[in-house]
Amino acid sequence: MLDGGPAGRRVQSQRHPLPEVDAATRRYEAERTDERLRDIAVASAEWNFTPEGVTVGRELLRRMPYNRAAVDWSDRNFDETYVHTWWPRTLPTLIISGADDRIVQQTPWTQPPFQGPHILHRTVEGAAHFPWVERPEAVASAMRELVPRMTPRP
Repeated sequence: MLDGGPAGRRVQSQRHPLPEVDAATRRYEAERTDERLRDIAVASAEWNFTPEGVTVGRELLRRMPYNRAAVDWSDRNFDETYVHTWWPRTLPTLIISGADDRIVQQTPWTQPPFQGPHILHRTVEGAAHFPWVERPEAVASAMRELVPRMTPRP
């Protein structure tokens, strides 16, 4: 599995419990609406953002669209069962990770299948699960670093 999935989130919740997430989850289970799903996401902001980014992050999570049908499908068909079946062997590939990401497990990227001269892995210091929100300049820099690898050389 390439992401933390439910197991990663369970570990996160055990290490850093957020009582409001539990309360929002209970409300969602009693009334499964997109709005209640949003409330869980907003309550989990501290898991997704650094302390410096949590206020902006909470507002971002509040404004995002949520779809409980998609979450239900993912629960049934993806989260616990996903195994990648393809990985680029030569295509220039950029992996951007927040150094403080507590949602997605980053250790798989150190495994040999995810290494190679065509892979750039950039870890963004001072960012968590949404590095493009917390450190957009670092993400832009990583993308600029990828561009020459994508451009054919004469």
